[in-house]
Amino acid sequence: MAGTPSKKRKTAGPKKQHPRGNPQKSHVSRDPAHVEKATARDWIGAARLRTLPLAITPILIGTGAAIIVADVFHWVIALFCLIVSVSLQIGVNYANDYSDGIRGTDDFRVGPSRLTASRRAKPRTVLIVALAFFAIAALAGLAITIRTQQWWLIAVGAVCIIAAWFYTGGKRPYGYYGLGELFVFVFFGLVATLGTTWVQALALPQEAWFGAVGAGLIACAVLLANNLRDIDQDRKAGKKTLTVLIGRRATQVLFTVFLVIAFLIAVFLAWIGYPIAWLTLLALLAGLPAMLIVWTYRDPRELVVALGLTSLTSVAYGAFLMWAFIG
Repeated sequence: MAGTPSKKRKTAGPKKQHPRGNPQKSHVSRDPAHVEKATARDWIGAARLRTLPLAITPILIGTGAAIIVADVFHWVIALFCLIVSVSLQIGVNYANDYSDGIRGTDDFRVGPSRLTASRRAKPRTVLIVALAFFAIAALAGLAITIRTQQWWLIAVGAVCIIAAWFYTGGKRPYGYYGLGELFVFVFFGLVATLGTTWVQALALPQEAWFGAVGAGLIACAVLLANNLRDIDQDRKAGKKTLTVLIGRRATQVLFTVFLVIAFLIAVFLAWIGYPIAWLTLLALLAGLPAMLIVWTYRDPRELVVALGLTSLTSVAYGAFLMWAFIG
């Protein structure tokens, strides 16, 4: 008996996979053998140069406040303070690259791809580079301690490095629980500025305190712009930044409030006897466009520009305040 011809079964084709995370890096193969190695440009990019002004601002303000008291510029100590601050900033950036990369958080990124998440560099290598910059900061801080004989600064330095690591490192990173802005304000505002003033003048005038608050608030604004850009991706990754907790609109309001208060502090300093501080308002040439982008952006990538403009606002703010204090 002739067999009946079997019906051809339609085989379902493979399901179309939608790339996760940053569409710009969706072409990167997950097979390590097919991933290009990181170039020098990639490593420099991972240092996140846009954030380095935040490390410079407190040194400028703190040094200016110290000159008010000591009436002398301790440029060697100021230089080593700058090395500590910049090294910590770069170290924490690489540490974030490592920690977020191994957790998978950066798989959802909108901004530039990271070394660890893209697998263009081994996690161990990124970690070693982060630790190297922390070591540079520690050695520069030790030199300041020996020069000033303020031995308690060793404990302060240790706390700074621990805080830098646990921002995204460890089992319970505080950056994942809405505390990032608080720690940025404390360490990149108060500690960095007041510490710079103290090691040069062994005193903390009111100018240092006002400047420290201003520097800290602008640093927090930079972090808000960064987290606003990544709000949807952070939600997917389970990263509960302050922006994720309070939402877009409240973040936009808080960003604006931080900048406004910082400049009101500068106006107050101009009013009490530092007229050059009025020039800090020129920093709004970068700050106002940043605010406009934060309030009107349509593509999250536009906030990368806002982040850069806010960082530029920070260093201009610090330079004008320093000039006001020494002028």
